[in-house]
Amino acid sequence: MATTHPEFELNAVGELKRRVWDASDAEIDRILAEDYQVPSAGEVETPGCYIQMTHGTEQQAKLAENDVVLIPLGSSELHGPHSVPAQDTLQVTRLVEAVRRHTAQRGHEVNLAHTPWSYGNHPKHHIGMIGTIPISPGVLERQLVDVMFGLWSQGYRKMIFVNNHAQHWIIASAIDIFALRYPELPFFAVAYDWCAAMADFFRTEDRGGPFEEDFIHADESETSLAMLLAPETVDMSRAVDTTPRGYLPDGHFNKSAQSLNRPNLWWSVRNNTPLEFRATPEGVVGNSTKATADKAKRPVAAALEYLTLLIEDILEAFPPGTTPPIEDVTLFSQAEIEGYLKKPGEPGYLNPYRLWRPFE
Repeated sequence: MATTHPEFELNAVGELKRRVWDASDAEIDRILAEDYQVPSAGEVETPGCYIQMTHGTEQQAKLAENDVVLIPLGSSELHGPHSVPAQDTLQVTRLVEAVRRHTAQRGHEVNLAHTPWSYGNHPKHHIGMIGTIPISPGVLERQLVDVMFGLWSQGYRKMIFVNNHAQHWIIASAIDIFALRYPELPFFAVAYDWCAAMADFFRTEDRGGPFEEDFIHADESETSLAMLLAPETVDMSRAVDTTPRGYLPDGHFNKSAQSLNRPNLWWSVRNNTPLEFRATPEGVVGNSTKATADKAKRPVAAALEYLTLLIEDILEAFPPGTTPPIEDVTLFSQAEIEGYLKKPGEPGYLNPYRLWRPFE
């Protein structure tokens, strides 16, 4: 059928979104089941899945085919009485694991790193909730900078951070700190806030989507995602509905998936809502009882297909073993940093940890 969605761009990303938007339900089911094996059990401890569960020889073989690394970033946050505090972590790990399976089928398996953040950043209105454990932003930034340095040193110089939680600004800040602290190092990094990136697919019914309400937290949208990606963690007999409150009239601030064309991002304001501990102590902001796994299928299919495209485009621009042009993206010459780009044992190798600055 011809799409009624007017906003997809005339480029590869827009065409991907258009294809997923127009796909039949049967085709979406096929993409999830055959291409990505969704849903599947978690693979954090599966040998060969994550870098930390892969022997060094196999790591080097994978790097020769694909040196992009996906880094999921999670949190510990109350997601209502029907779900678990690890939901943000589970959703991003299940997504990256699905992409790894698909790229392995295609002959260029992407690399996965264990999440650096099982405890994440939280804006003020999250504080005080049972199950929510916030970590100071500076601590998270420093940790992520060190993780980036370590991955770079091992040859993973194209990094995609996959985020599902209210902390995207911290990720972007950490990438910037890394770039400024280590100006010698050529790398490619992108922070992928996957729900916001696929905002078109979280639209409400009146705008062509499957949802009754816009995405906020542990509600219809997010619970639907949990039911599809981590169904073993959801008990819908305990699901509840709540009514969120704001002080200014609706329309000023976007929702969690940035699915509305509003003047301000949702995280650009503080104290326009009560603390969740006061207003929605259940840990649900909206109606979780309206969730179904089927509602999440198209957003998840779009997110997985986009991640696959992003990986392929990165490798097309920067084939395995290469980086963005050194003299374009650093203030240094090839000769000045060539030793740091070599592998251990190669003539002229310099250990990158000579440059490490851990106490800043």
